[in-house]
Amino acid sequence: MAIGRTLSKAILKDKVRIKLKIWNTYVVGKLKRFDQYMNLIVEDAREIYFGRGGKRSKALGTVMIRGASIIFIGQDREKLMFTGTIDEDGKESRYKDDMYEEED
Repeated sequence: MAIGRTLSKAILKDKVRIKLKIWNTYVVGKLKRFDQYMNLIVEDAREIYFGRGGKRSKALGTVMIRGASIIFIGQDREKLMFTGTIDEDGKESRYKDDMYEEED
């Protein structure tokens, strides 16, 4: 239970990125609930798929994701700082990707 409490304090109701076992598929949304099996309920979910034809995205609304299909869960990139990445000016830089850009 300590892990569940820690997880809930850290990211419950925050925007999260969820990598699924389906090749190059992510879900981004607000984590609403989870259980001991890591089954998740995600609100305002958006599926993002990276394929040969580029990135595709579609709105899903509220979804339940089975815990067995999850590879990892991470917080929104705006809240994460990755140490050890230094830019040309010698300053620590943020992780850079375009996963969260909205597509119409």
